[in-house]
Amino acid sequence: MPTLLLVRHGRSTANTEGLLAGWTPGVALDGRGAAQAAALPGRLAALPLSEVVASPLQRCQETIRPLLDARPGLTAHTDDRIGECHYGDWTGRKLAELKDEPLMEVVQAHPSAAAFPGGESMRAMQTRAAEAVREWNARVERDHGADAVYLMCSHGDIIKSLVAEALGLHLDLFQRISVDPCSVTAIRYTRLRPYLVRLGDTGDLAALAPRDETPSDDAPVGGGAGAP
Repeated sequence: MPTLLLVRHGRSTANTEGLLAGWTPGVALDGRGAAQAAALPGRLAALPLSEVVASPLQRCQETIRPLLDARPGLTAHTDDRIGECHYGDWTGRKLAELKDEPLMEVVQAHPSAAAFPGGESMRAMQTRAAEAVREWNARVERDHGADAVYLMCSHGDIIKSLVAEALGLHLDLFQRISVDPCSVTAIRYTRLRPYLVRLGDTGDLAALAPRDETPSDDAPVGGGAGAP
């Protein structure tokens, strides 16, 4: 099955202002985020991307724009299921204020029990994102082959929940995972299990390019030799 590159959007104005943006419209990349997005095509230059799928939110659409401009033949899609968590009444509030809410302790320590007032639960967030990945894996494999590489541009909590799902971790452990703005997380899916190949990578990604030999479904004993 394909390799999925999960790209978190570049740094946004909400990130720098300490706001929980959620689905607030008009949240754009800040200057650093725009520079991160501009550097993304170079970081991905060695990878033969087959498709790009993005959250509908502006900060994700702005993140993939330089990549699409650099590769005019690349097909882009929007999928609401990888959009940010619906934070409900918390949307747009300052994180410094929310830290004193009793629910925040649940979000941090027991997220599988957390449901945002007027919004969705974190379990529902993970479920919809994982369903989207499974459907896109099947679609990309059907249209481009089992060795295809495709990209999803999404949000921090979505990506962390997908990493936890791929590793077989309970959602209550997903807050132990960290992904920086415009970082790339790579998951290679196989018939039997997924492999986390990169987590929150902000550097060169050429080693993720498909190799001539057929990849094994088995984990390398001792850790493997890495890129040639």
